[in-house]
Amino acid sequence: MYKDFIKPLIDFLVSFIGLIILSPIIIIVTILLAIVNKGKPFFFQERPGKSGQSFNIVKFKTMTDARDESGMLLPDAKRLTGVGKFVRKTSVDELPQLLNVLKGDMSFVGPRPLLPQYLPLYSEEQMKRHEVRPGITGWAQVNGRNAISWTKKFELDVWYVHNISFLLDLKILFKTIQKVLVSEGINSANMATTEPFNGNN
Repeated sequence: MYKDFIKPLIDFLVSFIGLIILSPIIIIVTILLAIVNKGKPFFFQERPGKSGQSFNIVKFKTMTDARDESGMLLPDAKRLTGVGKFVRKTSVDELPQLLNVLKGDMSFVGPRPLLPQYLPLYSEEQMKRHEVRPGITGWAQVNGRNAISWTKKFELDVWYVHNISFLLDLKILFKTIQKVLVSEGINSANMATTEPFNGNN
């Protein structure tokens, strides 16, 4: 009942209200990032959602497209702008995903939507993370985020799928607010972002 009806209804209503209330912040950040990213304030990328169905996730673009002499993108840390660093540190980069929640592609709470090329690399157990809609935040995010291993992240994601409830979602949302306030777990060791997943071997 909660997972299939109440949770989607709450997601729709809260995302709609959230977009209205947070629109001034979204507009200001959009303008600032459009300036530092040469007219490109948003980042769109295909991600697998529930049952592995693809959708386009939207986030604020925190890194430039700067490349080296050979045309390769510079390391993440070198492309992260000052504005982008602040936006990421405060998790404001996630706000555009309210549109994904409103559309029904995502939920406020669930396993984070990763890259489509990871799908064939999952074990049968890890694939269970796609039995629910992906979330803006999730059990793995409040238990380490980018600072824990992929194996641990997937264990936490699958645990959430098996234990989903209204009270658990509330707990995750409150813990997310705490994590954002102290900027905990945003980066993995010595990196601006986490390392790519290369399989279980």
